[in-house]
Amino acid sequence: MASTKVASKQAVYQDVDHDPVTSVLPNGDIPYTDHEMDADEWVIVALGYKQEFKREFSLWTTFCVSFAVLGLLPSFASTLYYGMGYAGTAGMVWGWIIAMVFIQCVAMAMAELCSAMPTSGGLYYAAAVLAPPGYGPFAAWLTGWSNWIGQITAAPSVDFAMAAMILAAASISNPDYVPTSWQTFLLTTLIMIIHTFISSMPTKWVARFNSYGSTFNMMALVVVLIAIPAGTKNEPKFKPSREVWGTITNGTEFPDGIAVLMTFVGVIWTMSGYDSPFHLSEECSNANIASPRAIVMTSGVGGLMGWFLQMVVAYTVLDIEAVIDSDLGQPWASYLLQVMPRKTAMAVLGLTIVCGFSMGQGCMVAASRVTYAYARDDCFPLSRIWKKVNERTKTPVNAVILNTVLGILMCLLILAGDVAIGALFSIGAIAQFVAFAIPISIRVFFVGNRFQKGPWHLGPFGPAIGGLGVLFVLLMVPILCLPSVRGADLTPDQMNWTCLVWGAPMLAVTIWWVIDARRWFKGPKINVEHVIHGVEAIVDVGVEVEDQRSESQDDAVSKSSDI
Repeated sequence: MASTKVASKQAVYQDVDHDPVTSVLPNGDIPYTDHEMDADEWVIVALGYKQEFKREFSLWTTFCVSFAVLGLLPSFASTLYYGMGYAGTAGMVWGWIIAMVFIQCVAMAMAELCSAMPTSGGLYYAAAVLAPPGYGPFAAWLTGWSNWIGQITAAPSVDFAMAAMILAAASISNPDYVPTSWQTFLLTTLIMIIHTFISSMPTKWVARFNSYGSTFNMMALVVVLIAIPAGTKNEPKFKPSREVWGTITNGTEFPDGIAVLMTFVGVIWTMSGYDSPFHLSEECSNANIASPRAIVMTSGVGGLMGWFLQMVVAYTVLDIEAVIDSDLGQPWASYLLQVMPRKTAMAVLGLTIVCGFSMGQGCMVAASRVTYAYARDDCFPLSRIWKKVNERTKTPVNAVILNTVLGILMCLLILAGDVAIGALFSIGAIAQFVAFAIPISIRVFFVGNRFQKGPWHLGPFGPAIGGLGVLFVLLMVPILCLPSVRGADLTPDQMNWTCLVWGAPMLAVTIWWVIDARRWFKGPKINVEHVIHGVEAIVDVGVEVEDQRSESQDDAVSKSSDI
């Protein structure tokens, strides 16, 4: 039976249905605390959670983390193979801008959800709250696992690309040196361990590091945008616009239109960090306004600057086949050597590596907050360990360590060859996209008037914008699973293993749900005391809402009978 306690009128502000939030707490329920709360704490309490982090992120520093996760320069360098290799220059310039229109729709729809539900659980929490009655836990289960898979693959894939660039630079400096898979794996592991230490620091230090890192990222990107056209050694410096915009160099065995769609994997993976402000919202001041703004800023600024970089490369590249098939094993390094003097190319490659370090650390931070949020709701085995917040740093250190160990294990794919490790990029794109689409589609097609908007919203255009984003996701999910070859040429080493490497764990957690998890997983767990529909009783923390409701109502009936 739930414990009872008379609610202090000074501690109760108003019930949930009067707040600009869409909460897992039913309308009429009143969160209870024994102390005065500021506006940010009141929002998180209204959503059913205690304030456990220090709110030391601002709009700017939140944007800095998400922009660091985007890491436009290293992301572009890491995924150049997909844009240039699948459809040539036309695929690069057209593919990026077309994809960005729809990605911006997804980002804006996500920002609207963030304003109404600014929690670390992010999309997982939104799916649970918005789903039709009875389906919330299952929607949260699928969203959470897909999002988590995408999050934990981000840092390993970034750090692998960074390690490959470092070893490519070493190979350029010493042509006799040929990097091995083991060297790439060990260097990737070292980088991940360094990121683990940084991500475990107190929030103010993490915010400061990411602020400096993002500032450097933006400055480096501007420098590269200027340096490549100014420093190209070729004559003429630029290719004709007709050739750049109108020539599809199809590197696949699919029709040109499909090849252009396949280039979107680079755009989607590069831009997948714009959800980071959602996961950092419990550490952000003025979260229900600053966090959604940071989401839209990240997607908009990142999309525009990324397109500029695409055009610079598309106008200056000479031989696409030579870039893709270079012995260096890193298309970005091959491209730089093709268009710039060796020393200048090495300098730009060095800038890219430094930016990649900042990006990998941002990915590690964002993923750790997602792991913490899901562990808080007991989604994982041993959740009691992963949801602990370090008393000294006030950060989820255990979650950081878990992600690091899993990331290092995933990096063993390096030893299986380029195709196997390359699947990490597609997995991250598809896993994140599916996680984005589930709560947005529920918001668009099933919620109706049950969605209570936050202070940042899209007005009457919300459903239409969200609908466009969802349709784009539905189109891209099968495209992201296509291999570049087909028919007799499709051998195991040429296969796109994304559908298996992402689909297998998603199938496993679905089976887990059917067999066992549906009996105990009820979605986001409330860990804040609250009054149920005006009943003057404070329920036990951690007990499911419906169970608590029935117990409190039984108490009320019992009391009235005694009278």
